[in-house]
Amino acid sequence: MTSRIEKNGSCLCGAVAFSLSLKHPTFGACHCSMCRKWCGGPLLSVDTDTPVKYLRGEDNIRAFSSSEWAERGFCVTCGSHLFYRFKQGGFYSVPLGLLESPEDLTFHLQVFIDEKPSNYCFGNQTKTMTGEQVIAQFSQE
Repeated sequence: MTSRIEKNGSCLCGAVAFSLSLKHPTFGACHCSMCRKWCGGPLLSVDTDTPVKYLRGEDNIRAFSSSEWAERGFCVTCGSHLFYRFKQGGFYSVPLGLLESPEDLTFHLQVFIDEKPSNYCFGNQTKTMTGEQVIAQFSQE
């Protein structure tokens, strides 16, 4: 059994602080139109299958129901994006920029690559998945 990686993070103003447990030392990018609208570009994030543990400020979190199956959280004080999570199940995606010391994580995956605009690209070699492949993967889990 591989050991999990523990990471701490916080929003821009520090009102919300959290810790999370990662199964893999990796992060990915989502190019879907909703993430790009939410972030102003691709969402760079870490994924976890366990709930985020809030160290402080849970009362400063609000969630927006962005689809039938998922919601996006933000800090009501500074507006920082805090998570994308499934309404059912344990999938959480947390923006990479919120983490303390993310330099030890490796960029490994780009999803919804078929929705990526042609005006930017990353130089890293990563695994890529189309939106159809992502939906199929989560339908099987």
